[in-house]
Amino acid sequence: MKIGIISDTHKLIRPEAINALSGVDSIIHAGDIGDEQVLHALEAIAPLTVIKGNIDTQRWCRDLPDTRQFTLGGFNFLLTHNIKLLDIEKYPTPDILIYGHSHKPEIRQEAQTLYFNPGSAGPRRFKLPICLGLLHLSDEKIKPEIIHLI
Repeated sequence: MKIGIISDTHKLIRPEAINALSGVDSIIHAGDIGDEQVLHALEAIAPLTVIKGNIDTQRWCRDLPDTRQFTLGGFNFLLTHNIKLLDIEKYPTPDILIYGHSHKPEIRQEAQTLYFNPGSAGPRRFKLPICLGLLHLSDEKIKPEIIHLI
């Protein structure tokens, strides 16, 4: 199973992001969507799981959760936007914790949890890269990947 991970689009859905996500089985957006049209573009590619970020305050996103826990491909996911605001003790230990907010891509393993920030696929912030992530899931194995878009 191949999962596309995107965050911090800030109203921008780049053609490079659409191409990179082509063929994924599912997409996860880790917040700071910015515009409902971003969700429509992503839903046209694959089933979408989404949370809101700190800029998502418009009427269309009021009902989106701040944090979401779910199972996908046999793995337990925890999805949040700003990891610094997450009370991890409230959730059973996830296999994969996905977050955004910092615009900095990160992959790290702590105990049995993979921490994954795909970085920002939206407008460039400072000199940070423009990227998204892929998770390749198979037989209890997780292979994370950062894709640089431009």
